[in-house]
Amino acid sequence: MRVALLLLFATFAAPAYAEREPNPVPGHVSAEAKAYLQQARLGQLPARDHDAQYYPRMRKALGGMFLRTARQIDPDFVLTRQSFDGVDAFWVNRHAAPPTGPVIIYLHGGGHVLGSAQQNVATPLRVTRESGIAVLSVEYRLAPEHPFPADVDDALKVYRGLLKQGFKATQIGVFGDSAGGGLSVSMVLAARAAGLPLPAAVAALSPSVDHTRQGDTRHTLADFDPVIRFAPGVSPYIGTTPASDPLLSPVYADFTGFPPLLIQVGSREVLLSDAFRLARQARAAGTDVTLDVWDGMWHVWQDVPGLPEAEQACAELGAFFTAHLSAAGNPHVTAK
Repeated sequence: MRVALLLLFATFAAPAYAEREPNPVPGHVSAEAKAYLQQARLGQLPARDHDAQYYPRMRKALGGMFLRTARQIDPDFVLTRQSFDGVDAFWVNRHAAPPTGPVIIYLHGGGHVLGSAQQNVATPLRVTRESGIAVLSVEYRLAPEHPFPADVDDALKVYRGLLKQGFKATQIGVFGDSAGGGLSVSMVLAARAAGLPLPAAVAALSPSVDHTRQGDTRHTLADFDPVIRFAPGVSPYIGTTPASDPLLSPVYADFTGFPPLLIQVGSREVLLSDAFRLARQARAAGTDVTLDVWDGMWHVWQDVPGLPEAEQACAELGAFFTAHLSAAGNPHVTAK
């Protein structure tokens, strides 16, 4: 009987499924989002030819694209360099001396192998504009030249440096997107392990937080994410570390004592499962977690110029940090 019912359902349902668009565009998103999805073309990642210039070539090509994106959001943005124990970081859109009030550390995306603190600044530009809080973009080391935990160590040096300069932990927020979203979480876990006071708030955008690749949507949404697809094989970022190490893959971490956490993720992302599982793991330890799922959005939509949903998401990010960071030294921030 059950088999007969399944066959009957399949008979009536098959024509409807056959007529579906392969990658339908949702009707309720902005016209700009519809145009983006209609123009996006899914493609395979370039094959790694394993020569020494592969990653430098990719960084140069994509770096130019990231920089053009940032220039579309603010053609006149300025970066001010500061070094923290040998790690360079850049104050985004600042002409004057470093601030004395609240700050937000930003960790860029790029799969731990691509990206730059000086080029991936589209979202930081929006966040600092929305919040009035200074954003510091960190030039952490990249794999495969510097596998895990080099980037965690670099991010932690910048955080330590801010504390040594007199910033209070209650004045510091941390956020990142994609690989940087996972790195933001890992850096705070590392700070806790080092016995440091923890920052006031953390935001993870489209975070990559499971290097065991167990998330269901890495498979179910592989044909719907217009931005990223995962290359086969083991990531060069992991090195010799077990993929389930909690600092490498925070979905397996203990979040006891973790600061308030905002997670923004799109419904079309292959990393949607990573975001769900991160939220559940943190919430189970008593963390104040906000999981914000944007219907119809894709991986790191927050940096797309001219996209209303990107502006709104960054406004909400700014409000999140404004609500949690101390007001000392910044008239735009309201103390809790």
